[in-house]
Amino acid sequence: MKVLAINGSPRKEKGNTALILTPFLEGMKKAGAEVDLYYTADLNINPCKGDYSCWFRTPGRCIYDDDMNLLMNKMHEMDVLVVASPVYSWGLTGPMKILLDRTVARVQPFVEIKDGHMQHIRREGSKPHQKVVLVSNCGLWEEDNFDPLLAQMKAKCNYGHMIFAGALLRPHGPALRAMMDRGLPVNHVTDAAQMAGVQLIKEGIMSQELLETVRRPLMPKEAYLQVMNQNFSAMLASAGHVGKE
Repeated sequence: MKVLAINGSPRKEKGNTALILTPFLEGMKKAGAEVDLYYTADLNINPCKGDYSCWFRTPGRCIYDDDMNLLMNKMHEMDVLVVASPVYSWGLTGPMKILLDRTVARVQPFVEIKDGHMQHIRREGSKPHQKVVLVSNCGLWEEDNFDPLLAQMKAKCNYGHMIFAGALLRPHGPALRAMMDRGLPVNHVTDAAQMAGVQLIKEGIMSQELLETVRRPLMPKEAYLQVMNQNFSAMLASAGHVGKE
């Protein structure tokens, strides 16, 4: 089984998103999957011009000759696409959004009605029944900060002829890193992420129990608020500013 994973964090493997993505991909490899991992920070991908060249002038291929051509070839062959991104302004990071915009070449301009909604017809060449998994972390405590991102990814799957297989979400992500650095017991989170990877490859699904373990609260909201504000105050002080603006 072939897996294409794309991490949209500008901090790449050092970001909080990787704390969940890395064990998840390790689990997939452990289950026998072939995993290719790319970082948007290392890719040269131009924003979509909206000129529909990939529909009419060069069907299935964008007018740009950039790194998206490599990814499109991988997307034709993949069984699972893993989209990893921290929450930026309640959505994907900019480079990841640009990348997903460019996948419009995977569909035809012609439309059909499916389940009462118009959608573009899938272009031949890609494997059917491809699955998509979202991996994301955010800095705020509440899980509903992922809602806009989840809605976008589910819509992308519905209208892009892919199956949304689930999401590994880590609210108050900085807390996970801080607790790991201090040697506190948070292995249950990363272990669940790895097991979810194994399960998806072997069984084709991820259990809700594992996904809930990944996003389980790590500390009370008020305690997290206090720690975050203390950290930000220290950062402001080190930058030459004191107190709140």
